[in-house]
Amino acid sequence: MVDQSEQAKVQKIDALEYDEMVKQIKPKPTVLKNSVWAFVVGGLICTIGQGLLELFKATGLDAREAGAATSVVLIGMGAILTGLGVYDELGKRAGAGSIVPITGFANSIVAAAMEFKREGYVLGVGARMFQVAGPVLVYGITTGVLIGLVAYLFK
Repeated sequence: MVDQSEQAKVQKIDALEYDEMVKQIKPKPTVLKNSVWAFVVGGLICTIGQGLLELFKATGLDAREAGAATSVVLIGMGAILTGLGVYDELGKRAGAGSIVPITGFANSIVAAAMEFKREGYVLGVGARMFQVAGPVLVYGITTGVLIGLVAYLFK
C-alpha cells in the first residue's frame, strides 16, 4: 500500500520531469539491428522466390507462367507458415522485412481470417478477412489503373 507522503511526491512531479524520467527508462531503439534483420529476412524471402522462379523456368515454363507459379508457391508458404504460427515469430524479429514481400500480404489475410473465425465464416472470416489487406488492394489497383492510363496515353 502506498502511503500519502509518497503519493504527494508523485503528484508534485511536473510534466518536464516526467518526460525526463520517461526518456531515462525508455529502451533505446536498435535501429541498425532492426534494419539489418529486415534486410536479411526480406532478402532471404526474395532469394527463395528467385530460386523458385529459376526452378520453374528450368522445368520448361516461360517467364510469365514461372512468375505466376512462384507467386502461388510464395503465397501458399506464407499462408501455411502463418497458420502454424511461424510467420508471426519471423515478423517479430524481421519487422518490415517480413511484410514487404508477397508472403507478408498472405500473412495479413490469413492472420485476419484466423482471428475472426470464431465469429463465423460469413460475418467473421468473410467480412473481416480483408480488413488489413483491403486498403492495400484498393490503392494497389488504383495505382495500377492510373499507371496503365499514363502508359497508354503517352505510348
